[in-house]
Amino acid sequence: MEKTIDESKQGDALILEAKKENTKKLFIESYGCSMNFSDSEIVASILDKEGYNTTNKLEEADLVLVNTCSIRDKAEQTVRKRLEKYNAVKRINSKMKVGVLGCMAERLKSKFLEEEKIVDLVVGPDAYKDLPNLLAEVNEGRDAINVILSKDETYGDISPVRLQSNGVTAYVSITRGCDNMCTFCVVPFTRGRERSRDPQSIIEEVNDLWNRGFKEITLLGQNVDSYLWYGGGLKKDFVKATDMQKATAVDFAKLLSLVAEAQPKMRIRFSTSNPQDMHIDVIKTMAKYQNICNHIHLPVQSGSNRILKEMNRLHTREEYFTLIDNIKKIIPGCAISQDMIAGFPTETEEDHEDTLSLMRYVKYNFGYMFTYSERPGTLAERKLEDDIPEEIKSRRLSEIIALQLEHSEFRTREHLGKTIEILIEKQSKKSEDQWSGRSEHNIVAVFPKENYKVGDFVNVKITDCTKATLIGEAVGYSSNN
Repeated sequence: MEKTIDESKQGDALILEAKKENTKKLFIESYGCSMNFSDSEIVASILDKEGYNTTNKLEEADLVLVNTCSIRDKAEQTVRKRLEKYNAVKRINSKMKVGVLGCMAERLKSKFLEEEKIVDLVVGPDAYKDLPNLLAEVNEGRDAINVILSKDETYGDISPVRLQSNGVTAYVSITRGCDNMCTFCVVPFTRGRERSRDPQSIIEEVNDLWNRGFKEITLLGQNVDSYLWYGGGLKKDFVKATDMQKATAVDFAKLLSLVAEAQPKMRIRFSTSNPQDMHIDVIKTMAKYQNICNHIHLPVQSGSNRILKEMNRLHTREEYFTLIDNIKKIIPGCAISQDMIAGFPTETEEDHEDTLSLMRYVKYNFGYMFTYSERPGTLAERKLEDDIPEEIKSRRLSEIIALQLEHSEFRTREHLGKTIEILIEKQSKKSEDQWSGRSEHNIVAVFPKENYKVGDFVNVKITDCTKATLIGEAVGYSSNN
């Protein structure tokens, strides 16, 4: 995790020299959603100014941070197991400090310090700028905690350190928090109310990434389609905005246009969308710009109207089908992926069959599928009994996964015989003689290296495939190169 210094940003030899003198080592691990990985880059940038260089060697770290997820119990148990590993190292390196960041820190707060004696500081998602002060507290021998949620975009002025970067792809956060209050989800409680980032700062970050050689970005948010900038403040306060603010407001479709036009050769992705908030203007904008990838991650969670209502998902099965139909009509061949929950409270076999029939209608390219995990503090935990036996949850999940694998193979095989553009990201895991990259549809492709290099856009003739991977031969650079 070698840190790179953006000299065009620093522009000051004294600052560059000071950075070379960083002597403290930061080891940071991230779990959960892409937003957590993006936040870890912000944390590394903040601590870089405090004299910390990142390291991938746990044993040599002065400070160990784990950025946590609370979306499922399994994710939290994974973090606790990692803390056991940190504890073993800390017994050898007694000066090492350990901190917990992110959603799990926000959910458990001071309880974390009581439960995990190894932990020195607990920092919520909106409090990372306070890390220098918290570390000072820890160095004075006191535990430190800050989990105060903000009502503003917290990190729009920070240029993230790109951790473990391939120098090709990068995340750009555009919103934080969520207002949707799905009954199963802990995010509104751990990340707070929804707020958007100044579009000008987003464009500046995108331009900077292009100037540094990056070729693809992913615009990130818990719900990107709710992006709305009118000069600051929470989205819910938009009704109080002036007529001028409303007239000049930037929604997600407009932001996509601004980013696409700012860097016409930069590939643009976004995640995640909520079906109730994805408007047709976004789909039309995707169709208008060639550099916006034809892939939409569109979590549905269930195919049953009754379960969707229990989940407080503010769309119906029929409305979701209409959205899918519009996507396929306006962007033929657009890849669509899903999130699905098996075994939500009160789910019947009929509800489960509704989910399978919805999947057959859409035939998703790929998906993320889980059994329901009751999360403390959510409305579902407070109001609904987790009444589906684990063996039934597991059986239903297995059926969902089996159907998705069938559909993934079907979608992958659609590319056989075609020539598609691939952005080379890394060497293939299975062969040092092959490159690995992704298509605009977010499908992995492998092909012989020849004279190409990481970061090249290459046209690849697809000759074979597995269920999830395209196999082919390069036939030249693409026009985007």
